[in-house]
Amino acid sequence: MENSFTKTSATSLSLGSLLSLVTMLLHPSGGSIEHIIRMRHILIFSHVLAIACLPLLGFGAWGLSILLQTRSRISTLIFFVFCFGLIAAMIAAAVNGLILPQFLSASSKAASQQLMLRTVVNYGHHMNISLANIFIFASSLSIMAWCILIIRSGLLPRWTGHFGLLLFGFGIGCFLLKVNFTALYGFRIFVAGLAIWMIIAGLQMILTVKSNIKK
Repeated sequence: MENSFTKTSATSLSLGSLLSLVTMLLHPSGGSIEHIIRMRHILIFSHVLAIACLPLLGFGAWGLSILLQTRSRISTLIFFVFCFGLIAAMIAAAVNGLILPQFLSASSKAASQQLMLRTVVNYGHHMNISLANIFIFASSLSIMAWCILIIRSGLLPRWTGHFGLLLFGFGIGCFLLKVNFTALYGFRIFVAGLAIWMIIAGLQMILTVKSNIKK
């Protein structure tokens, strides 16, 4: 039963991570109101895909946290922190990828409305930055903590934890070099690093289950 859950959650974690990579590849760059309206179908589809991958990531993270559980239950706390990040990502995707394109498409094209529309777009942009920062901070903290647990416990190959910490260090270096992770290309770099680590963690969970079955 436990092995079956670990395998299912690991598959969910890997699949959700792959979908997040596809989402970033499809995500168009921002632009003017006219550009957003013109690209609205791609925007909506890419953000629907982004929202769809979040439950998979959450379920996968739950399985990882249970696998790494200790008497202090610190892994459960890490899971809740990660979920806060996923909630922020969901709100950002809904506002900027679903609500904003449809709102702009349905709004009047009259010149008198342009100032109001630009204000709405600007508000959405600042909201997106704030939510992206929450997601980046929560997911980075969670991955770092899980990596430490992996290294200490040895329940997954320790190189998985070391690789995650290496990615975390790379992220800190980029931050010190003033890389803007809330801009599209910076966010793509962050999501790519996050997804690669979670895919590796998911695959290692599956291999661990197979190893336990053989024993």
